[in-house]
Parts: sequence; structure tokens; C-alpha cells
Amino acid sequence: MKILMLCSGDRAPSSRFRMYPYVVHFRHAGHQCRVANSFPQKYDWIPWLGFRPSQLLKRGVRYCQWWRSRLQGDEIVIVEREIFDNPTFDLEKRFHSTAGKLVLDLDDGVFLRYPEKFEQLARLADLIVCGNPFIQEWAASRNPRTLLLPTCVEMARYKEKVWSSNPDRVTQIGWIGTTGNLQYLQVAAPALRHLAREYLFELVVIAGSFEPLEALDLSGVSVRKIVWNPETEMGHLGEFDIGLMPLHAHSEWDKYKCGLKLIQYMAIGIPAVASPVGVNSTIVTHGQNGFIASTDEEWEAYLRQLLTDDKLRRAVGAAARVTASEKYSIEANYPRYEAALLEMMSSNR
Repeated sequence: MKILMLCSGDRAPSSRFRMYPYVVHFRHAGHQCRVANSFPQKYDWIPWLGFRPSQLLKRGVRYCQWWRSRLQGDEIVIVEREIFDNPTFDLEKRFHSTAGKLVLDLDDGVFLRYPEKFEQLARLADLIVCGNPFIQEWAASRNPRTLLLPTCVEMARYKEKVWSSNPDRVTQIGWIGTTGNLQYLQVAAPALRHLAREYLFELVVIAGSFEPLEALDLSGVSVRKIVWNPETEMGHLGEFDIGLMPLHAHSEWDKYKCGLKLIQYMAIGIPAVASPVGVNSTIVTHGQNGFIASTDEEWEAYLRQLLTDDKLRRAVGAAARVTASEKYSIEANYPRYEAALLEMMSSNR
């Protein structure tokens, strides 16, 4: 197969976790696979150039990529979410007309923002790759050709947590994510404030920048901010002792999230506490490989258990790593992805 992946850019989590890791596997299996990134990156613009000229530049770059795809005879074009973060979809139609097979990869509820556009894209696609069952439910009502492929991690990159034997080490409760998602920490904030009155711990936050954090009430909580860097991400994750994945209970957008940070925590072998929103309740078996918290009281209770019981942290973390390896790793899911693409290629549609 000759595969072209149209990606948002190397800073976008959807590119880093749902596109790039599969390239080496496709190539190792004998397929031709290359990546074409948005420039500027899909959700960015160049300040000195200006917003509107930056959007025109993105479109020009994608047109050049389409011409190259046409000349090279790509057989499959995999679109990560959408080509442009706007209501247009003319480029998707162009790529489909020349490549023949269009795969739409969805890892968020992006169809909530541009419903008319995604109604058309869902019907245009030869296969919709869905990051969780809720996305698959939306997609299957519009196109029967779907594949459930969770957002995965490369287990080879996620070294198992080495637990410290130093009794004076301060326990780290960690969160990692994009700047825009820092707001979710408000869900766990009341529990963190109460626990900080009784226990010594550090809330470690890894993000691109931290402006939204200033709006949260984390009074009394010791907070350490670490600017996200792909070169140091694994090392900082390995220092976490407990992970957090809070979400808003009644948000339709959050329902379609794919639980990435939760899977990252589990992959390194640490326990996490998560909101029972969307796929989180599928990923976590409560009390075995993590904890599900619905109320302030539950957040406080489960974090208290993990803060005070080192053996529990290790046992739940070990079970979590097994879950990540068996169900949410690139290594475990690549064969299904390849098989789905091969089946699609054999279809007459």
C-alpha cells in the first residue's frame, strides 16, 4: 500500500499519538508510508505574517502536497481529523478523487464544531478510524465502514516506574496536557486543597504554558510547573506517583475524549484517578487498575488512599501497565489497523 498521512503537525497530540507511531510499522511491513504536515501547524499561525496570511499559506502548502500525492500515485490518504480547522472540505475531496481511498481518523468530537462539514466527510470516507466507542457510535450512524482504534502509546518508550525507597521523598501527583485543558484541574481542586492541609505532596503540572492555571483555586497546594518538551516528557512522567484525569461530567465535548493522559499514566505503571466521563470508565476498572471519582468526596477519598498506601500505589500501577500494554499500545493495535486498510483496499467501493 502507498499511504499518505495528512497531519496537524509535530506538536499536536493527535499527530504524535495517532499518526507518527504507525509510520515505522507500516514501513516495516513493506508498505510505503509518508507524512505531510500542515504548515504552519493546523492550530497555529505565524505572528509576524498575520492570521489570515497564515491560513492562506496553509492552503497553499496543502495544494502542493495534493499535487505531489497525485503525481506519486498514493493509494490511501489518511486525514487526521480534518485538513483545515474551518468549515471547508474541498481539499479532502481533491485528495479522495486522486488517491481513491480516504480514511478519516477521529480522536475528539471535532464534528461538534463543524457538523455540516463532518456529515459530508463521514459519507465521503472509505473508512472512519474512531478513537473510542462514542465516536464510533456517531460515525456508524453515517457510515458502516468504521474501525475502533484507541489512542495508543508505544510501550517501548514508556519505561516502567521505578519506585523510590526514600522515605523523605515528597509524593508527586501529576497532570499532563495542553494549555487549553488546564481548566479541568478545577474538578479535582477541592480535593487537592483539603488534602494539602493534611499531607505533604506536590502537584506537578506539565503543559505548554500556564495562564489558565491562575484562574483555579489551588490555595495551600504546592504546585510545580514544567513546560512541556518532547525530549523531557518521559523523564518527567516517570517522576509522577499518582496521575489525574478530571473531566466535566456534563460536557458533550468531553464525552468524546480518548483518555490519552490516562493511558500515559497507566503505561508507566502508576495509578490514576479519573472522572467517569466518556471512555475513562471503559479504560479503568475501578479499584484494580485505577480509580473513578464522581464527586469531590470521592476524589478526596481515592487520592487519600493512594497518598497514604505505597503498596496500593504499586499494585494498582502494575495492573494499569498490563492494561496499557494489552489494550492501548501501538504494538497491540497495529495489526488490526493494517488489516482494516488491506480489507478496505480490496473493497470495490
